[in-house]
Amino acid sequence: MAKKNNYLFPLILVTSLFFLWAFLHNINPILIPHLRKALQLNDTQSSYIDIAVSLAYFLIAIPAGLFMHKFGYKKGIIFGLLLYAVGSLLIIPAADARNYTFFLSALFIIASGATFLETVANPYISVLGDKETSEQRLNFAQSFNGVGAFLAPIIGGQVILSGIEYTEEQLTAMSPTQLNMYLQAEAATVKTPYLIIAGVVFLLIILFLFTKLPEVKADDSEVHGHGAGFSPRVLRHSHVSWAVAAQFFYVGAQVGIGSFFIRYARFVADVDEKTAALQWGSIAMVGFMVGRFVGTALMRFIKPAQLLSIYAAINVLLLVVGVFAKGELALYAVIALPFFMSIMFPTIFALGIKGLGDETKIASSFLVMAIIGGAVAPVVMGLISDSTGSIQTAYIVPLICFLVILYFGARGYKISTETQS
Repeated sequence: MAKKNNYLFPLILVTSLFFLWAFLHNINPILIPHLRKALQLNDTQSSYIDIAVSLAYFLIAIPAGLFMHKFGYKKGIIFGLLLYAVGSLLIIPAADARNYTFFLSALFIIASGATFLETVANPYISVLGDKETSEQRLNFAQSFNGVGAFLAPIIGGQVILSGIEYTEEQLTAMSPTQLNMYLQAEAATVKTPYLIIAGVVFLLIILFLFTKLPEVKADDSEVHGHGAGFSPRVLRHSHVSWAVAAQFFYVGAQVGIGSFFIRYARFVADVDEKTAALQWGSIAMVGFMVGRFVGTALMRFIKPAQLLSIYAAINVLLLVVGVFAKGELALYAVIALPFFMSIMFPTIFALGIKGLGDETKIASSFLVMAIIGGAVAPVVMGLISDSTGSIQTAYIVPLICFLVILYFGARGYKISTETQS
């Protein structure tokens, strides 16, 4: 009992970090249409925001895992928070310069910090307690990630999006001075939110500096002979390699669905940008948050892998409607997706690191690297949209992604004989 009490405050503190990367990922559906407008980009170019964020996860996950392996959980968290704060501050000069490369660089640094936080926090939550309930514990912690998921588009939609949407003809009719003033005013709306974010993150750094976090070691009974080396050999476990693949496709689906939702809402139901942002935040992302809590409760009665399969199958059916139907039916089918996406990332993660002992940290790095899927799917969707003139058609990409997740939940999650032995 005393040990559990010692874990309580660290659990609360580390769980608070889940909000930060939720905000990063869920502000992108606002930033993508906003910077598309402010910097005059096309759909494919605007998807580079997702590339910057996802590429950071791919490139930094292994260094983050090595850093955590050598220096421990606490220092990994503090370093991640520092990167997050610095990147947030760099958004301000990027807006002043109205330079897309500068924006992408700042977002890459923020995402690098978030990579450290995710690489540390997900396995830390999983091992900080009874290993039999790791999926439930991680889903519960990820439920607070849902708070950031629904607040980001609501706040971003109200603070960042101006609601002013000129046609190409109206922009062409403006004088160079008028056009420059309009575009600069649009770009400047991101400055205040990111300044506030940086301040909050610096406060968290101070709090973590003065808080003692227990370093949890793998149980001796779980340590495998090959685990001492920090290497890609962890992928020899079939459930790990399938989890990495499933995570790649899940993140690709999640990012693609959210990133183009505002464009999708205009295309299928002629919904304006501020209303679409509000719908995504107040309905879709609230559903995402509620789905986490509901999913955590359901796992008391349904095995996590089985629930994952059920939710993936439902999302395949919803996307069939989203791709082929029209009007509000298609719109609300897509809005319903996040409820069933809610449990996927933490459940895939927990199933992927099951029974690995001291190989857990390197497996965690590979699972975080799989977030590169969030760079691939949106670009493919952007290319499909630009070539066909239909952002709706592009939503066939996440449909395919959920088919892969369905397979992982049905078969791919099973631990191989070598891992069990």
